[in-house]
Amino acid sequence: MVLLHLGFINGVSQCPLVTPLVQRRSHKASRHLRFIAQSIPSRTQRIMEGISVSGEVGGAGGAYSYNALKRLDQLWSVVQEPQQIVSSVRGIFDADDKAVDTFDVLVCGGTLGIFIATALSSKGLRVGIVERNILKGREQEWNISRKELFELVEAGVLVEDDIEEATAKKFNPNRCGFEGKGEIWVEDILNLGVSPAKLIEVVKKRFISLGGVIFEGYNVSSICIYEDAAVLQLAEGDILSSRLIIDAMGNFSPVVKQIRCGRKPDGVCLVVGSCARGFKDNSTSDVIYSSSSVKKIGTSEAQYFWEAFPAGSGPMDRTTYMFTYVNPQPGSPKLEELLEEYWDLMPHYQGVSLENLEILRVIYGIFPTYRDSPLPAAFNRVLQFGDASGIQSPVSFGGFGSLTRHLQRLVTGIYEAINEDFLDSYNLSLLNPYMPNLSASWLFQRAMSARQQSNVSPDFITELLYVNFQSMQRLGDPVLRPFLQDVVQFVPLAKTLGLVMLTKPQLLPSIFKQVGIPVLLDWSGHFFMLGYYTFLSTFADPVIRPLLSSFPSKMNYKWKRHLEAWKYGAGLDYKR
Repeated sequence: MVLLHLGFINGVSQCPLVTPLVQRRSHKASRHLRFIAQSIPSRTQRIMEGISVSGEVGGAGGAYSYNALKRLDQLWSVVQEPQQIVSSVRGIFDADDKAVDTFDVLVCGGTLGIFIATALSSKGLRVGIVERNILKGREQEWNISRKELFELVEAGVLVEDDIEEATAKKFNPNRCGFEGKGEIWVEDILNLGVSPAKLIEVVKKRFISLGGVIFEGYNVSSICIYEDAAVLQLAEGDILSSRLIIDAMGNFSPVVKQIRCGRKPDGVCLVVGSCARGFKDNSTSDVIYSSSSVKKIGTSEAQYFWEAFPAGSGPMDRTTYMFTYVNPQPGSPKLEELLEEYWDLMPHYQGVSLENLEILRVIYGIFPTYRDSPLPAAFNRVLQFGDASGIQSPVSFGGFGSLTRHLQRLVTGIYEAINEDFLDSYNLSLLNPYMPNLSASWLFQRAMSARQQSNVSPDFITELLYVNFQSMQRLGDPVLRPFLQDVVQFVPLAKTLGLVMLTKPQLLPSIFKQVGIPVLLDWSGHFFMLGYYTFLSTFADPVIRPLLSSFPSKMNYKWKRHLEAWKYGAGLDYKR
């Protein structure tokens, strides 16, 4: 009777006076519930705030705190107007009445920049490093193969004894696993755990002994390009002058943001993980392990991949990573959301209970990738290096392996460019040239990314990967081993694709649906260029190289860079 009197019929308000009151109470209750939900710490927050972490260091993965995690989630999910860091000024730089320190090369960003800075110092150049933090390596190890570390010896950055000193852990064999399909075992792939803290400490001492100068705790404010110098204004007021500035400030370099005009990346690799104590079975590693099928996370879908490595901090310590490739768009998963998934899925993946593990540190990172990489020089006297240049494979996370591979080539080219004063943007761009093997890798990232409404089987990505790895295994080590180290070569790739099409032709329709015809057509052009570069490096290089000494200096410099581009762009620099 009371309900009818107030105007409720079948539980629905018919009274215009009552409805706003009920709606206001409903909205208020809803806001209250949202507030309660937001005020309850997530499992990730509880875990991270229960771990004692040291100060942040530069470079990817150099921060472990929950606040840093939230900052990184905000950084990549919100598009910001890029700052105008670099500007060009007509005329000659006048250093009179200014406290200016002068260098041949200034490297902005020291975590990976220390390696090229040391290599250039060993050639007699005066080099300075500007690093916003204290220049030291992170606690979490880098996983790398021994042959890649030896590239640092060849570049004059290390001696062989340094490798042993910096290596915290060695392990074999290494697994490539595909849930519900099978697994393949290999040896000596990413089987060293190198301590960045020890490695960078060794290189830092060598750099200083060679006369290098480090500006720790300094921030880049602006770069002015004059006809004779690049002038770096630090936020702390200092002014530094250099013939060349190397931008080694990583994926989120403000200079790169300016060059790319704030454009969103074409793809993103999101990585979360932890180093934990309590793993009894801890003698082998996973180079890659693919979850059985695509999973729903929020409004998105994601295909999860895993890596796992024994850690050097203790016999039961193990690092596990979960990563996925996404097309950056509204609704893409955040790192904290992925970590919540990670805590649920990692115990099943490793056969452990989360309650029996002591979490030593939580690891996370974002690695944006662009199809037009490597990034050509956009300004005179400024060159991108490492992650800032986009030289790393779009399917890898972290650029240390690609850095070691390209270091000797870049050091040689930069040294020549400085000596000959070939520091305009055109000649510097020859150091970051088009590389078809890198561009061809884009198809792999697209194939490994979960697409919304692609009408393919949820386990298609895992099946496709397993078939490809099976084919590479059948073709032998010369095919499988380079691919596992992010080196794509024409003949091995052609053989693998041919074998996949012969043995599993039923996958072809799903491949077209997964990656799309426009992407396949674009990739076909890069695949053709990969073959063309292979031909040029194999047959044209031996004809041209003996003639180099007779060329004028500018032509000599240019043709050396072309020969390097053919070799590295075809993956023929790879040595076992």
